[in-house]
Amino acid sequence: MSLATTSALAQAVKTANSRFRTATTLSSLTSRPRRPQYFRAAPQPASPELSELLSKYASLTLRPLSLSTLLSFGRPLTPESVLASVNCALLEIPHRLATRVRSLEALPFIVGTNPYVANTLNAYRESFRWVATHPPITNLADNAKFTEQLTDVVESHANDIPTMAKGFQECSRYMSPTQISSFLDNAIRNRISVRLIAEQHIALSQELDNADADPSHVGVVDMECSPKAMIKMCGSFVSELCEATLGASPPLVIDGQADATFAYVPVHLEYMLTEILKNAFRATVEHHSKHHPSQPLAPVTITLSPPSQIKNTTPYFSIRIRDEGGGVSQANMARIFSYAFTTAGRGAEEEFDDGSGGGPYAAQHIGGSAAIGSGGSGEANLFGEITGKGLQTGLGTIAGLGYGLPMSQLYARYVEIEVKKLVEC
Repeated sequence: MSLATTSALAQAVKTANSRFRTATTLSSLTSRPRRPQYFRAAPQPASPELSELLSKYASLTLRPLSLSTLLSFGRPLTPESVLASVNCALLEIPHRLATRVRSLEALPFIVGTNPYVANTLNAYRESFRWVATHPPITNLADNAKFTEQLTDVVESHANDIPTMAKGFQECSRYMSPTQISSFLDNAIRNRISVRLIAEQHIALSQELDNADADPSHVGVVDMECSPKAMIKMCGSFVSELCEATLGASPPLVIDGQADATFAYVPVHLEYMLTEILKNAFRATVEHHSKHHPSQPLAPVTITLSPPSQIKNTTPYFSIRIRDEGGGVSQANMARIFSYAFTTAGRGAEEEFDDGSGGGPYAAQHIGGSAAIGSGGSGEANLFGEITGKGLQTGLGTIAGLGYGLPMSQLYARYVEIEVKKLVEC
């Protein structure tokens, strides 16, 4: 066989092999199941009429909400005061809903196309449209119908926070932790205000028709709220959690003026006490097991101090909670109220896991172990915790918050207690 013939044959074999490999590759690609393609539709813009209405309410000056404002419609409680309350609700609720709609519309485009975020936006738009276009209420019969519908609206938004959290979980790459924290602060603060206004009016309307209503309550505000009673209730609950999760719980001591009372929203105080006691109980047990295993658990001590009668002193009811859990390092003090910070890290959640994804204490460490981020101590997954666990706060279902101190801070700072005005009224 000549050299030319041999070369031509080799070239033909090489070409045939190349064609075979190409055919095989194409065959494997065509036989391999294709991943489904998802297309996100851009959220529909508000209609011109709705957009104009949103702009009108969003431009109004926001009035701060105080206990004296909430109480003014119930002291005394009369048909006229209830009608004044409903007119206040018809002004303040759409204003706050408009603010929330505008903040959702201002999110980055790719975040706004997420179905969870888009659905939340649509729900807020519909609720805003209903309350903003509701005709004036001039009699108790109309108020009764409005109150019934308002109750349904409040319940329909019970899962807004976990729904948005799921959306942010899917879009976390498009926003920084600082941006997400800022949005959450505003979203939760707005949620507190809307529900507080709505539930106060609902409660006042119900009290007007109930001759057996508790005289110490003015709507959702307990004029004789007992921190001692609340501490015992929350302490009992947290103690059971601590026993079940860690195998022990510290004793609880209440000192100071234990029988003092003050005007407050009980469900807010309950949330704050529960979150802080969870931190205190867990820190005490863990610190004790590492450093003093042979000694009895040190107590968690709560000191109650009502406003001083001395002039020019701070008129606040003080609740001081102390534990011997080792404290927080000075380097971390500036970050303990951040959603993106934890002193516990991932390992702490796994160590005490009961098989349900973190146990009763999951996402309840200092600062909220359900942090924003994806790794390392102080960088757990906030939204995975939010969407994976449930927590009833009395203001709707805020699923698996784990915000701990940041959330408690929002509650504590929201309602400005004007003690002097309350005493004078």
